[in-house]
Amino acid sequence: MGNEETASNADEQRNINMPSLNILLVEDNPADAYLTMLALQEADICKEFHVVEHGEQALAFLRQQRSYTGVARPDLIILDLNLPRMDGLAALTAFKTDPAICTIPVVILSTSCAEQDITQAYRLGAVRYFVKSNDLQECLMFGHTLAGVWQHLTNASV
Repeated sequence: MGNEETASNADEQRNINMPSLNILLVEDNPADAYLTMLALQEADICKEFHVVEHGEQALAFLRQQRSYTGVARPDLIILDLNLPRMDGLAALTAFKTDPAICTIPVVILSTSCAEQDITQAYRLGAVRYFVKSNDLQECLMFGHTLAGVWQHLTNASV
């Protein structure tokens, strides 16, 4: 019985330490969006999760324009680079030059492992860059990795 109480206390402590984030995912591939959502659910770090398909939609969401009037400001943006209409690097530039949204941390999650893309993303203000994995288990671990990134970001800003 003592072990059950200890396990329960450990679960409570884990839940206290886990963030509960409002996340905006900018991803045009429905399968990748679904896998990302599963990973975030697995890590239990999401209170709200919104998906838009390209940079123009992301800007409308972040600026609460068109059908996005009244949406909550996200705590974190997960951004793919290979997007239609407005690619991820152009979207990142727009996010970071808009005074109303420039403080929202942006994490890149892309298939691109090109050094030029990685360097450019960091130069434009991304806080982390992740290359999408083809391995399902690695994909599902992304939520836990993201929780660690968020913990680091919030501890660094205190």
